[in-house]
Amino acid sequence: MGRKKIYDKVPTHDKMMIPTLKALKLLGGSGSIDEINEKVYEVTGYDEDILEIPHDENGVQTKVEYRLAWARTYLKKYGLIDNSSRGVWALINNEIDISSLNSNEILKTVREQTRKPKTDKKQTKKEIQSKIDEEIEDQIDWKENLITIILKIEPSAFERLCQRILRESGFIQVEVTGKSGDGGIDGKGIVRLNGFLSFHVFFQSKRYKGSVGSGDIRDFRGAMQGRADKGLFITTGNFTREAIKEATRDGAPPIDLIDGELLCDKLKEFNLGVKTELIEEVSVSPEWFSKI
Repeated sequence: MGRKKIYDKVPTHDKMMIPTLKALKLLGGSGSIDEINEKVYEVTGYDEDILEIPHDENGVQTKVEYRLAWARTYLKKYGLIDNSSRGVWALINNEIDISSLNSNEILKTVREQTRKPKTDKKQTKKEIQSKIDEEIEDQIDWKENLITIILKIEPSAFERLCQRILRESGFIQVEVTGKSGDGGIDGKGIVRLNGFLSFHVFFQSKRYKGSVGSGDIRDFRGAMQGRADKGLFITTGNFTREAIKEATRDGAPPIDLIDGELLCDKLKEFNLGVKTELIEEVSVSPEWFSKI
């Protein structure tokens, strides 16, 4: 099947609204974006090939993830869900009767809310949709911009960036090894829980456009096995569905995954080259990454 035909099968954001609400219900009324998305996939049964289609050339998000972001924004504007500063989304009313809701009615109401005051000239349906789309794009564009900048820095600089993120996250004794032929192991560190339990972690940093496959996860696990308690795989791209399954496969040493989107969120959280203005405008500093 051609890429265009597969792309045409990606559900539109309005078709994802009700599944998003159902997913939140099944999760007990709240969940992270990853938890909600995974539950939506389970509820809808989307084909694997559809879930793998990238939204942009850098692979920060898949097309389905992008449209699910649209769906959440519409549901929030309609007053059905809300999100916290820590990225947890929740139903405003956990007793909501989802069967009584209509996605077309949600679309219509949100568009009406977005209209200019009556004193201004009447906006067309296309202009209203464009205004909503711009708001959603603003939430995502800074990540695409950030990944584009990171892809331009030297590989050694990206390893140092990963080292800095781990230190900011509470890791100690973080070293960048970068040994060639070491199964992709780029560094190691120690994470300590409650000041008592310590775990030795190996990490691999892959500055990459596109998707990391299950083979990369298996190779990394093979290199770290017997030498560390856990593995951490960091990429600017994303992970295929098979890679995600491989990382959490029963009976195998666990590997935690940080994709491009989570990487951007962490840089924003720690103010590493990314600054959030008081008006919630996110700006990216290319200069910061050139000096890493």
